[in-house]
Amino acid sequence: MKKTYKIDVDCANCANLMEDAARKTSGVQNATVNFMTLKMNVEFEEGQDPKAVMQEVRKACKKVEPDCEIFL
Repeated sequence: MKKTYKIDVDCANCANLMEDAARKTSGVQNATVNFMTLKMNVEFEEGQDPKAVMQEVRKACKKVEPDCEIFL
């Protein structure tokens, strides 16, 4: 399952840090961040609850970029 989320981030480097953090989160098969459109595309592993996984993605992203926001 794939979902797209609106994000708020200040720079392209920060967006890359968010993308890396999201990709490393358990339950995420793949994640991409587009800084120009301020969107994060997340592909979830089969059988995962997207809401629960995105809570973990949000926590991971806040660790690498405290000022970022992911709108769930």
